[in-house]
Amino acid sequence: MGIAGAGMSALARLLVNRGVSVSGCEARESSTVTALRAVGAEVLIGHSADHLDNTDTFVYTTAINPSHPEFVAARGSGKRVIRRAAALASVLEDRRCIAISGTHGKTTTTSLLTVAAQACGLDPSFAIGGNLYETGLNAHLGSGELAIIEADESDGSFLLLRPSAAIITNVEADHLENHGDLEGIFRAFEIFVDRLDVDGLLLCCADDPGAVRMAGYARSIGRRVLTYGESAEADVRVTSVVEHSDSVEFDALGSGVSEAGLRVGALVGHHMALNAAAALTLASEFGFDLEKVRTAWANFAGVHRRFELHGIANGVRVYDDYAHHPTEIAASLTAAKAVAGEGRVIAVFQPGTYSRTQTFAREFAESMAIADIAVVMDIFPAREEPIPGVTAALISDQIPLPAEQVVYETNFSETPARIAALARPGDIVITMGIGNVYLLCPEMLRAIADRGAYGRP
Repeated sequence: MGIAGAGMSALARLLVNRGVSVSGCEARESSTVTALRAVGAEVLIGHSADHLDNTDTFVYTTAINPSHPEFVAARGSGKRVIRRAAALASVLEDRRCIAISGTHGKTTTTSLLTVAAQACGLDPSFAIGGNLYETGLNAHLGSGELAIIEADESDGSFLLLRPSAAIITNVEADHLENHGDLEGIFRAFEIFVDRLDVDGLLLCCADDPGAVRMAGYARSIGRRVLTYGESAEADVRVTSVVEHSDSVEFDALGSGVSEAGLRVGALVGHHMALNAAAALTLASEFGFDLEKVRTAWANFAGVHRRFELHGIANGVRVYDDYAHHPTEIAASLTAAKAVAGEGRVIAVFQPGTYSRTQTFAREFAESMAIADIAVVMDIFPAREEPIPGVTAALISDQIPLPAEQVVYETNFSETPARIAALARPGDIVITMGIGNVYLLCPEMLRAIADRGAYGRP
């Protein structure tokens, strides 16, 4: 159910690769639906309990509301009902699992490590929360022994994996609707560490207090631990970070790694150097040919919805990013400011879920203030019901910018025209959020182009 979602579509593709008959449903047609049909999955549009008739297993994620009629019918059918994470762990149980976890940076780090393994001819299996530009795929069942998995902590799904090696990029408060509080998140990560092979490796970012705490816990139970980052305490030190408009470059030294001027294409922002350093350290640990890795990363084309350039119109560049947590928004907007140069940054943020908006409204507002113009859209509810009094105005009303630089846009379809009226040559527009805000990018480009074509001010 919800077969075209990032995680579900990856699972569906892996199951088809295994020779399993896969069907699924989705709310609407999309390029992902078309791609799944092309590999042999049956995809129906719309939801119905009738979809259960010719199946023996129903796979779901916690993004589905438990009261949804199709989900209710599945639980009452007597058929096997399992979470996506359990199905993923099952389909890859004969592979040596590398799990990449953390509050931020999972998709990029997983993608870089996958591309590195492919460049070395290892043909890994992988499951990523975004499509690689190199292949257009978010999952693949490889012939090699490795399975490189983006491990989702949001609902505790990562606790179903048994990795041989794992990365923790960072640990912050998020998904509190599932974990309760920050201590609940730490407890989940501790269980994740417990599930690591006794002779496995845990790699943690030395710059993040939460990851450092997990490194200490791992050592206390006898796991081998390495750290990476700009901290003087890191086993692999990241230095000399240079941010370019289309790449990031850095040096990494320590624990078998000695790389100077390593450039990673399509990644923008200081934080991306740390993601790359994590992948580099693990690549070294697994004996990858780092010269081949260096070459592959120099030509890295990026990942969909990670500072993704959609186009340029009338001198305005339009990007999209999956940023949906205050820390991620701050990192993306800081990177955008560096890319914009003398131009302005217009941030278009669609908050995701009422609970996250309620919890982080002040932090979202502070992060959005990095932009020159902050546009806040209505909340994308995902699976949640509205919470009385919780609207995106909780964010827009607290953004510490002059009133004329803050916009609360309640009409989704009017947003492109609004942006076209604001943008001028040299500016960067960046859409952000977990919802459907990215669908506006082509419309924004058309609206900006039309405004320039008609010579409007």
